[in-house]
Amino acid sequence: MGWEALGQWGEDAVRIERLTGGVANDVWSVRLNGQIAVARLGTRSDADLAWETELLQYLDREGMTVPVPIPTTDGRLFVNGLVVMKYMEGGPPETEADWRRVADTLRELHRLTQGWPQRPGWRSSTNLLHTETGTRINLAAMPPEAVIRCRAAWARLIGRQTCVVHGNPNSPANVRMTADRVALIDWDESHVDVPDLDLVLPDNAADLDDGAYDIAAQASAAWEAAVCWQDDYAVRRLAEVRAV
Repeated sequence: MGWEALGQWGEDAVRIERLTGGVANDVWSVRLNGQIAVARLGTRSDADLAWETELLQYLDREGMTVPVPIPTTDGRLFVNGLVVMKYMEGGPPETEADWRRVADTLRELHRLTQGWPQRPGWRSSTNLLHTETGTRINLAAMPPEAVIRCRAAWARLIGRQTCVVHGNPNSPANVRMTADRVALIDWDESHVDVPDLDLVLPDNAADLDDGAYDIAAQASAAWEAAVCWQDDYAVRRLAEVRAV
C-alpha cells in the first residue's frame, strides 16, 4: 500500500517534507488534524512494529519523553509498515553536560526494561556468538576473520544483565533536548541487549570506567560493523575492533 496508508490516520492527513537520517526507512513530517507529526514507512513485520509501539507506549506511561505512536482513526498503531508518531521538539546535545543528561535518560530506559522480551527476529550481541543472522545482521556475508573479531568483542559481554537498548543514542540526530527534558527518537534499532552498548557516548558522559568503556566500545563497533556490512561506515567501524 505504501504511503496511501496515511489516509488511515484521517482524510486530511498529508505528507509535508522528507526528513533526513532514515537509512532503512522513508521518514516524513506529516500534518494530522492541523498538528505536525512524524511518519515512518519501512518493511518491518507486524510483530516487529508491535514490539516497538508497545515499548514506546510503556515508556510514555512510565514518564519518559518518547515519540508516542499516534493511532489510526480505527485505533491501529501501524498499517502496512507505516507508523505515525508524535513530533519531538528540541535540539541535539551540544555540551558535555547535555550528554550527561542523555546518559541519565538511557539509564532510566535500561532500568525500566530489565527482563523485556527480545524484539521478534532480532538477536543480542551475545546471541550472535552462536548464530549468524538476526534482522539486518548476516555474519555469513562478512569475511571469516571479521566475524572472529566481532565475536571476540561480544564474548566479553557474556553473563551481563540485559534490557532494551536504544541502539544508536550516540548520534546527536537521535536526541531532542529542551531545558527540562531529553527525548530519544528513532527507535528502529532498539532491541534487547547489554545496556553498556548504549553508553559509549561522547566524552564518556556515562562515566564508565576504563575497562567497561573499552569492552562496550569494542562490542559497539563490532555491532555497527555487522549491522551495516559492507558499506564504508561498516568497514571503518570494523577497523576499530581489535584483531584476536
